[in-house]
Amino acid sequence: MKTTETPDQPVQSSLVSQIEDFWGKNELADALEKMEPTINIIEKSGVYKLRVSAPGFKKRDFRVAVEDRSLIISAEHNVEKKEENENYVRKEFFANSFSRSFRLPDNVTLDRIKATYKDGLLNITINKTNAEEQEIKDIKIR
Repeated sequence: MKTTETPDQPVQSSLVSQIEDFWGKNELADALEKMEPTINIIEKSGVYKLRVSAPGFKKRDFRVAVEDRSLIISAEHNVEKKEENENYVRKEFFANSFSRSFRLPDNVTLDRIKATYKDGLLNITINKTNAEEQEIKDIKIR
């Protein structure tokens, strides 16, 4: 089997090259690799808003949880592509996942966190507590 080597590329067999040429560029795999979402965090009017741009995911793909005062956002997305021709069947499976966590400040209300997903955008709203709602406790000095 013939191999080629250039300074910019690792050694690659001609068979692999021929297979790639036959199947062409794999747009589905390339798209899935780029699916790491961007996250914007906005603080306004007593609320933290997180906007997670995750097109291609579905609502059921997400998990949003609070553990030890950390907000954890994760998702897993699986895609199956099947192409049939009279001479061959091509079947591909791809999976993409991500997980991000954010330490929550002490001034948020954990039981009032809300999340919605629509049109590729996951919105998470976290309410801050009011100063008068925060518990104040005096500690005696002994």
